[in-house]
Amino acid sequence: MRDAPGAGAGGGDGTPLADEIAPRPVLRHDVLQRGRIIDLVRDEVDLGDAGVVTREYVEHPGAVAIVALDEQERILLERQYRHPVRSFMWEVPAGLLDVDGEPAVDAAARELAEEADVTAERWAVLADYATTPGSSDEAVRIFLARGIAPVAEADRHVRTGEEAGMELRWVPLDEAVARALDGSLHNPSTVVGILAAAASRAGGWSSLRPTDAPWPARPRA
Repeated sequence: MRDAPGAGAGGGDGTPLADEIAPRPVLRHDVLQRGRIIDLVRDEVDLGDAGVVTREYVEHPGAVAIVALDEQERILLERQYRHPVRSFMWEVPAGLLDVDGEPAVDAAARELAEEADVTAERWAVLADYATTPGSSDEAVRIFLARGIAPVAEADRHVRTGEEAGMELRWVPLDEAVARALDGSLHNPSTVVGILAAAASRAGGWSSLRPTDAPWPARPRA
């Protein structure tokens, strides 16, 4: 079977198969609505030969997510209510990058302790992705956390709101993969994290990156 036109690692014209940060000139930027966490904005963007276009999107501080994997290769999931989709969803621990200058791995460690009452000895970057690049600048870095240990009872975070009373469950990674593929799980960080962990494990974890690996897509503070 022949490869399709342009198939191959470099693409038909030799362009590297890697996303490229290449901002186009913004002629006008308006904040339409400021929110507690996110803002709705409108930009007029000069696309050169394609002309000037208007785009509305959500500005977001970015986030981290954590695939916590124990010695039995079980992944930690939590069940949380998400009002926009009116659903209780099984998710990996995650949180906003809302502290200026905080390294992403420090934010991940904080969120893991606060949401799941556990810490990790070993950290690595598992995957990076943009949640909805057509309508938001949100970027998420997913970490793999291993060497799991419980937070002392006296030091545990008091959870409120949707996080109050969350159910936590350790799920075998292979079972989590099956649930991601059969449509049972829908949270994007969870699905990306589960599949990335399974793929990295299959490759002997050689794809893991250091916690300070470059992340040019991280939104500005």
